Amino acid sequence: MFISISTTGTAERPASDLGFLLHKHPDKVQRFSTSHGVAHVFYPETGTESCTAAMLLDVDPIALVRKGRGKGRGGSPDFALAQYVNDRPYAASSLLAVALRTVFRTAMKGVCEQRPGLAEQSRPLRIALPAVPANGAGEEGGSAMVRRLFEPLGWQVVATAIPLDEAFPEWGDSRYVRVELSAEVRLADALQQLYVLLPVLDGAKHYWVAPDEVDKLLAAGEGWLGAHPELALITRRYLARRWSLTRAALERLELARLAEADDREAEEVDNAVDDTPDTDDTPHTDEAADQRADHPTADQEPKTVSLGVRRREAILAALTEVGAARVLDLGCGQGELVEALLKDVRVTEVLGVDVSSRALTAAARKLRLDRMSERQAARVRLVQGALTYTDDRLKGYDAAVLSEVIEHLDLPRLPALEYAVFGAAQPGAVVVTTPNVEYNVRWETLPAGQVRHSDHRFEWTRSEFLAWAERIAADYGYSVTVRPVGPLDGEVGAPTQLALFRRTSAAAAAAAAAVSTASVSEAAVSTASASEATEGSAA
Repeated sequence: MFISISTTGTAERPASDLGFLLHKHPDKVQRFSTSHGVAHVFYPETGTESCTAAMLLDVDPIALVRKGRGKGRGGSPDFALAQYVNDRPYAASSLLAVALRTVFRTAMKGVCEQRPGLAEQSRPLRIALPAVPANGAGEEGGSAMVRRLFEPLGWQVVATAIPLDEAFPEWGDSRYVRVELSAEVRLADALQQLYVLLPVLDGAKHYWVAPDEVDKLLAAGEGWLGAHPELALITRRYLARRWSLTRAALERLELARLAEADDREAEEVDNAVDDTPDTDDTPHTDEAADQRADHPTADQEPKTVSLGVRRREAILAALTEVGAARVLDLGCGQGELVEALLKDVRVTEVLGVDVSSRALTAAARKLRLDRMSERQAARVRLVQGALTYTDDRLKGYDAAVLSEVIEHLDLPRLPALEYAVFGAAQPGAVVVTTPNVEYNVRWETLPAGQVRHSDHRFEWTRSEFLAWAERIAADYGYSVTVRPVGPLDGEVGAPTQLALFRRTSAAAAAAAAAVSTASVSEAAVSTASASEATEGSAA
């Protein structure tokens, strides 16, 4: 199994710097033990103008069989001879990828202590792989797959199919290709991409794919994998088509993308599931606040129905009032409202959206999606997404619900959500619930001035919420009614306030959305989001 890495240079930037980058001396032949053989590193040429480093991996096929406990390539039992006579010692695969990581570990990290700054520089690289398995396995393989994987990363690809037997051309081509890659790129990036994509091309791995492979994939794919047009294919094949691992990897990549778009840490975004136990003395969760709403003071008789249940009942009543059959639950959390919606036979479709992959996993578990009948499962989907960006998946629904969501956004980001829901998605009705901050004084366990949840960015009075709702209705072509939810106090109102928006007409909504695009831009929304908004209103 063979790979060569070549570069060119000048007197100012000599090609022999490749030795510093790889941490392997050009004047020596070095030998390294790997998990399935011996890797030899040497330099066929070295000089100022050109330099080539090569690695020859000598795989022991007998040791490979013994370590695999008698299993053949890809972990599947083969007939006896194929365990020993196969392509593993010759064709670049996961064996070569592991050897690259073992031998060039420091180079893959982009570290070069002897020449600070050298590893950060891009340089012309040419990578040659004499034999690469490009197994389609139900997908287009061969040279086409090599181009699909490497060209989006900026590589110029020359992939030549290897015939089954040159003496008998009528037999056609094998599944192996000869590959040459050329690009101006950092060496560390090139090695990371090879580490991921060689097993993807092969479509099999020589070892058991455990959950820690997700971490390896995301670490090696940092900075390039999330934007790759073949992201799903790469993830699926790298993780040996293990669906649970593939889903976990894709969710983490999407979360990282959404967090980067909002200039926040992933942990800040993925906070819909609170691991801290709730107590009446620590008002840090919405659910804890719901429970306290039923015990405003110690001398009052406790209620039997929690505020969370009352809020869901009020939302369901509003949806029944507008006759909604296809419903969006925006910021669905752990799926309490989705579960309630599925119990209503009049609701034919529910789309739950949340930025938190942990919340979506908890919701799927709560709803028992894996055990649902086919007919019931067809009524519900859970997807990851940020509500501050326009999303075509949200269009065409009868109603959308924002239950205890808006108060979790920084106020400068609120106009982006307003446009994404009311201006771009334009559901027939929108139900919004949010805390009434005036009611907080009725909770003895809630310190003065403290919000009900540690993640709340604001909590509105009744007059503030009404003013916001009326402005939204006027801006986007909706009518609105505001009503209380929960025990009503004559002085401070109810703990929750609900606004029911109804779209007055499609024409009015479209015209209002076009006018609102400018205000979204002025509210410090990202350029990309504003661009999407303009396109949506023009459509």
